[in-house]
Amino acid sequence: MAYECLRVRRDGRVGWLDYNRPPVNSFNWEMLREIASALEELLGDPEVRVIAMASALERYFSVGADLKLFDGIGQEGMREWMTLCHGLVGTLRRSPKPLLAAIQGTAVGAGFELVLHCDVRFAADDARFRQPEVNIGLIPGVGTTQALARLLGRPRAIRFLYEGTLVSAEEAKALGLVDILCPGERLREEVQRYGASLADKPARCLSAIRRTITIGGSLPFDEGLKLEFDEEIELAGTEDFREGVRAFLEKRQPRWQG
Repeated sequence: MAYECLRVRRDGRVGWLDYNRPPVNSFNWEMLREIASALEELLGDPEVRVIAMASALERYFSVGADLKLFDGIGQEGMREWMTLCHGLVGTLRRSPKPLLAAIQGTAVGAGFELVLHCDVRFAADDARFRQPEVNIGLIPGVGTTQALARLLGRPRAIRFLYEGTLVSAEEAKALGLVDILCPGERLREEVQRYGASLADKPARCLSAIRRTITIGGSLPFDEGLKLEFDEEIELAGTEDFREGVRAFLEKRQPRWQG
């Protein structure tokens, strides 16, 4: 499928979704809709085992929403915008495939908010981060209040959004916004290497880990335990589980089916 605002490709078993709306990757309606389509394309591709989200622009991951779109948008227009944004959040959270992020340059607003729902966020060591919505009288609306509360804890999350200031990559890592820093010239290589290593693991098991942590972690404890119980029973019926046990006992590398 052809995209105007994205670059979508596969490198081995890692599918890459790159924001590609020069000059600064500002989000508009078309970009939101294309991201939804691209995610469905990558999720539906049996050759793609891991999805990485990145930017095709060297200096900008994203500057967030194109604010010209918000001039006079009103409540009904914002309802439509939020419906699209929260639809993307649902797709990301329900993904059965691991989601990675490769963040470079300036990461602000909606573009960065989307990757808060990824599993592991890599960032260039000179990247910069900000959620400035408070300065225009809004809150970040791509599931970010809920993601940040869970990632950072209430005190850090609320200060980050209250203050709306730019933070460095080192500060972002200390806060918990990103997980791994590396030199910018090695960013894609490191994400590709990590993604390929995940692609070598049993897909159904990775999906169960993602589901029990991402979905189960938001449930009351007993409900989360029930989800863990059900996933474990389901995995016990897979050929990959049987192969994993046999390979361990026979002291050889497993040959995964899924």
